[in-house]
Amino acid sequence: MLTIGEGASATVVDEAVDGVVRVEVAPDPLTVMARHGAPPLPPYLRREADAADLERYQTVYARTQGSAAAPTAGLHFDEPLLDALRAAGIGFCTVTLHVGLGTFRPLREEDVDRGELHAEPWEVPAETSEQIARTRAAGGRIVAVGTTSARTLEAATTARPRGDAPRAPAPGTGVTRLFVRPPYAFRAVDALITNFHLPGARC
Repeated sequence: MLTIGEGASATVVDEAVDGVVRVEVAPDPLTVMARHGAPPLPPYLRREADAADLERYQTVYARTQGSAAAPTAGLHFDEPLLDALRAAGIGFCTVTLHVGLGTFRPLREEDVDRGELHAEPWEVPAETSEQIARTRAAGGRIVAVGTTSARTLEAATTARPRGDAPRAPAPGTGVTRLFVRPPYAFRAVDALITNFHLPGARC
């Protein structure tokens, strides 16, 4: 058992698998992390997290706890920008993908050979599926904000035959190991807005 500050502890309940162990945290994980944790900044920022990062390093539309990291592509979307998009007739809807610990690991050769990445749970609300379907029917395009959103939309959309138009994702939840790499044919996404990546990364 590991003592974490006053009145908190973590007990290892499963041995390490691929560098990860499962622990039981008392009194509960969210309370302990809020009291003793820090925002998990990406290594390329090269600094320790500070109190301002709790608000600054988070999207304005985040709602559900569960990710190991923030979806950085959306960090520059603030409320005035979202209002400006709506005023210009550009729709905006949300999905959830809980970023996993694998996001902090370098891509390994065995990952490439297997054609899969670490597993991450996702959710596409019914209203998001419906809005994308309406946009498709009206001839509009679907632009994913970040690889996290793109992975969610692609995982929720059934494969399409070659040459068919992209489809709308089905509402629901799931877990994906999707690895988007050439010659992958996108199912739901027409374009991608991205943001911070390691120098030399290909997105």
